[in-house]
Amino acid sequence: MANHQSAKKRIRTNARRATVNRDRVGRIRTHVKAVELAIASGDKTAAETALRAAQPELARGVRAGVMPKNTASRKMSRLAARVKGIA
Repeated sequence: MANHQSAKKRIRTNARRATVNRDRVGRIRTHVKAVELAIASGDKTAAETALRAAQPELARGVRAGVMPKNTASRKMSRLAARVKGIA
């Protein structure tokens, strides 16, 4: 158990940040899943719209530090390629 005031504050801060980060990751997953569902349904316009909504979420995740830059870039690239491939 923490005894110093700074350590106690760090515990509280970590708990708050973990909650925010978990919410942010969930939001990213929701947007990515929306793109994947649109791709699976074959609706190109819906997939493009969902992709345009998902890209800023991925970028925010990188900026917030919940996802590595290359991971977000790879996800965006693969989703964009799959959207482009819809007939």
